[in-house]
Amino acid sequence: MSFVSPLFLWYFMPAVLLAVLVLPRSWRNGIVAVGSLIFYASGAGAFTLLLLLCMVVNFAAGPWLQPDEWDIRPDRRRRWLLIGVIAFDLSILLIWKYAGFATEQIAWFAGLFGGGFPIVELALPIGISFFTFHHISYVVDIYRGERYALRDPVSFATYISMFPQLAAGPIVRYREIADQLPQHRQHRLDDIAAGFPRFALGLCKKAIIADSLAPLADACFATPTHEMTFAIAWLGAVTYTLQLYFDFSGYSDMAIGLARMIGFRLPENFARPYSSVTITEFWRRWHMSLSRWFRDYVYIPLGGNRAGAGKTYRNLCVVFVLTGFWHGANWTFLVWGLYHGALLIIERSFGWDRTPTDAARRVTRRVLTLVLVVFGWVFFRSPDLGHALTMLGHMLLPDLTGLTDVVDAAVTNQRLTILLLALVAFALPAHPVAGPLLESSRTRAASALRVGVMTVGLAYAAILVATGTFSPFLYYQF
Repeated sequence: MSFVSPLFLWYFMPAVLLAVLVLPRSWRNGIVAVGSLIFYASGAGAFTLLLLLCMVVNFAAGPWLQPDEWDIRPDRRRRWLLIGVIAFDLSILLIWKYAGFATEQIAWFAGLFGGGFPIVELALPIGISFFTFHHISYVVDIYRGERYALRDPVSFATYISMFPQLAAGPIVRYREIADQLPQHRQHRLDDIAAGFPRFALGLCKKAIIADSLAPLADACFATPTHEMTFAIAWLGAVTYTLQLYFDFSGYSDMAIGLARMIGFRLPENFARPYSSVTITEFWRRWHMSLSRWFRDYVYIPLGGNRAGAGKTYRNLCVVFVLTGFWHGANWTFLVWGLYHGALLIIERSFGWDRTPTDAARRVTRRVLTLVLVVFGWVFFRSPDLGHALTMLGHMLLPDLTGLTDVVDAAVTNQRLTILLLALVAFALPAHPVAGPLLESSRTRAASALRVGVMTVGLAYAAILVATGTFSPFLYYQF
């Protein structure tokens, strides 16, 4: 079930909101937990059992991981239990997400010597990367003593399976939401009034912009390498850069708005990343919940930047290798991660990670950062490395060849108009960010934005959804 499907918009969401609004406050977590499992089962089917298995293991381990002030359980015992639980969580992720990729590489290597090896083919459970990271955050935060273990399975199920963030984030660290799980909700109508405009903004981003750009990006990236041209390569790269942003930030706005309507505050996930002046700043603005997760549970435990430049660069490489492979089992994602890791190391080593003071240099650095990000998305979107390198080669070597007939047919007047309007995202200032502004600000500009989103934008998005022109969110595949 997708946020932009009629089933969700006109039946599931109103039913859950009505139940949370009219039933006793003490029922909220139960309503959310049951509704979330129904939501997940509608799309994942039997994989719901896999989610439940992971939930049972992590919930059962929680109380045993909690530090004991009387030292009844030695730290060594807790440490080994933590390692075991994390190994279990990661093994589930590795098996279901990476077994096929690993066996393909083994089979290729065996074929060099005339041998064979069976290739494992497993369907990817929806949201497995996200609920795995939620489970790891839960057990690690308890082990560190930052929050207490949950004793109520309903509250635990609410945190792990909460339908706004279950399929594609934001990634909510346990300590960010633990204090919200007690059901002391006073202003339910105010929460709905604040959350719904944010949800509507995300729906507009997805249905009006991202889904309009999707066929054009798909046509460009589907162009055979021998037919690729300078125009197709740049058109595809820029279109996908915008599509991915509006698709994923749209999902995040919808998730944050939905969670607000049922009484939860989720962390922000985007802050106008294409306004960044450096790659370092880009990663402070793009998929911020993922960056924070890797910082807290990988980068800092490895030593962060406390042990000299060499180990800092090593730690960055480890984080971005994992970031790349977290997105998918393909060499293109690994190269994309290494590419960004290398850019961050270069910026740090030359002191280029700091924002220039004069306006001219800021503009130059912003354009350069944007171009580097666009190049990176070519690896992220391409089906294989050969295709990515071909596209990049054509982007760097101008030619006078135009578009193929297939791509030209995809460039309709409506898509071209949306593309030109979406390009404004490249020129917007870093602040203010529309989502938080729309949700909480009472300024005249915010009120005007709310009126526009809730009338013209929402009406047009609803028409597009009703006509069946929506597509799955891009981050569902991760």
